[in-house]
Amino acid sequence: MNRRHFITTASAIALAPTGLLAAGTAPLDYEPGVLDRHLGAGEVVFLDFKASWCTTCAAQERVLDKLKAENPSYEEYITFINVDWDTYGRSQLVSRMRIPRRSTLVVLKGDDELGRLVADTREAKIRELMDIALRASMDA
Repeated sequence: MNRRHFITTASAIALAPTGLLAAGTAPLDYEPGVLDRHLGAGEVVFLDFKASWCTTCAAQERVLDKLKAENPSYEEYITFINVDWDTYGRSQLVSRMRIPRRSTLVVLKGDDELGRLVADTREAKIRELMDIALRASMDA
């Protein structure tokens, strides 16, 4: 191994964990079966009912991104799933869960709903909901 190759490889290895953490894990997109699959595996799921045109949803997303950046454990231990309101707003999922509108955030574990926020963009409230999810994932 020549010196240049060694330095390049060592630098890449040294920087990899930081780069991976900074990138985060993108939320999953909801489709039928994905929720049951993750809940059935014992995961804590954070559902985000949102629409691309919804300003409240955008405000919630900014807060969620900020909190995830501050605490990588959220993405490590919680499964985030985005539910497109335009596609699934009239679905059985929305009806069964009694989701009143887009910009609804729900935390689930197994058959239990652990918490919910509707149209709330306050950082403290969203952090509280994410902390509920994090604690529940640690109890597994």
